Amino acid sequence: MKIKKISENVYEIPKEGKMLVPGRIFASEKLMEKIQQDKTSEQVKNMATLPGIIKYSIAMPDAHWGYGAPVGGVAAFDPKEGIVSPGAIGFDINCGVRLLASNISKEEFLKKRKEVTHQIARNVPSGVGRGSKEKLSDAELDEIMIKGVNWAVEKHFGTENDIERVEDNGCIKGADPRKVSPRAKARGRNQLGSLGAGNHFIDIQEVEEIYDKKTAEIFGLREKGQIVVMIHCGSRGLGHQVASDYIKKIEDKIGTENLPDRQLACAPINSEIGKDYFKAMAAAANFAFTNRHMIMHQIRDAFKNIFPKSELKLVYDIAHNIAKFEVYDIDGKETEVCTHRKGATRSFGPGRKEIPKVYRGTGCPIFIPGSMATPSYVLVGTKKAEEISFGSTAHGSGRAMSRTQAKKDFTVEQVRKMLAEKDVYLESQSTKAMLEENPNVYKDPNEVVRVSHDLGIGNLVAKLRPLSVIIG
Repeated sequence: MKIKKISENVYEIPKEGKMLVPGRIFASEKLMEKIQQDKTSEQVKNMATLPGIIKYSIAMPDAHWGYGAPVGGVAAFDPKEGIVSPGAIGFDINCGVRLLASNISKEEFLKKRKEVTHQIARNVPSGVGRGSKEKLSDAELDEIMIKGVNWAVEKHFGTENDIERVEDNGCIKGADPRKVSPRAKARGRNQLGSLGAGNHFIDIQEVEEIYDKKTAEIFGLREKGQIVVMIHCGSRGLGHQVASDYIKKIEDKIGTENLPDRQLACAPINSEIGKDYFKAMAAAANFAFTNRHMIMHQIRDAFKNIFPKSELKLVYDIAHNIAKFEVYDIDGKETEVCTHRKGATRSFGPGRKEIPKVYRGTGCPIFIPGSMATPSYVLVGTKKAEEISFGSTAHGSGRAMSRTQAKKDFTVEQVRKMLAEKDVYLESQSTKAMLEENPNVYKDPNEVVRVSHDLGIGNLVAKLRPLSVIIG
């Protein structure tokens, strides 16, 4: 495949054949080596053939092969001529990251590290198929899918201040539970407030470095050694089933014969099935926002149990598997597009109306998790991202090894040793998860955020180091 380096950290796949636009990959030479080891570049090229795509098909620094489109893929489509593709959004609709800033110091936390971590693990169900004790009624589930986080706050879980610090205020408009199948609802009915498995986690971290003191203070990150909590999960089985349902509906009704990959099954945005998918996607996204909110509530309770004077303030909650209608200046004209982000994070600079007022002067907070034993980062959105990446940057480290390969190459003892060397305490429901999510199966987060910062598509604010990790 023809791939040329056009500037530092920017590679281009020239437009050819059925491609409607060129492909763009934002990566360093080191990251490009990893990206070119799988089918990521081919998937970037495939996305560039989709009807109505605008400017470029894009891959972020953490990109790797995924279902149909790469994880770390971004594409924007004309609302009238373009398509919506569940495979270019992701199965775990509105998988995202929520960060809480505490008033607890590292020294205080380490004295009670095991107790707090145990308490959180007891409060928050995790693992494959594990749900919460509460089973929602049909009416409650529908209400959550329509209201999102507002439902939880009405039930006295959290406050109005929390709502202001969630992307879309924790509620995407236009959600319609009637477009969500009974099977999807059944899968989500007992999963609200649960973590799940795979790469979903709760990390208790310390602020290790602050690069932008002014922005960090606005975000509530005051000093080195401050304890923060990061939550990474999504819409659980409900969102996964919504994606599966609509992929099949699109395949049956529209077909995939003209696509380079049937996994990119897509429907015109303005078609009946396209509109139905958006309504179902919004419903699943609202469930995911509420799921992370309820997990946050359980974590706050766990900290209060051990540290009665503790406060955990929500910094922000941001999605990374979603499609949004957004406006950008394209070739000198204000243009609305439908931005697909799959394993990519919104990176909006100062002044955007979509950003909460408290952050409108800085740009939106961005969270890029590392792995169980590597740093995570807080970044801030930029105007440059709005110019070159449809307001997007990376969402994590990005896998460098498959889960199957990880189980072949590593032992539990090796993983435990890695964590011990980094002084990370782990609570895990399974040794399988330990192997599949161990630090060596991911790209270097330091390199991913360096590229983001150097390109100006997400600027460094703070570095976080894991102290305790909870996985499914």
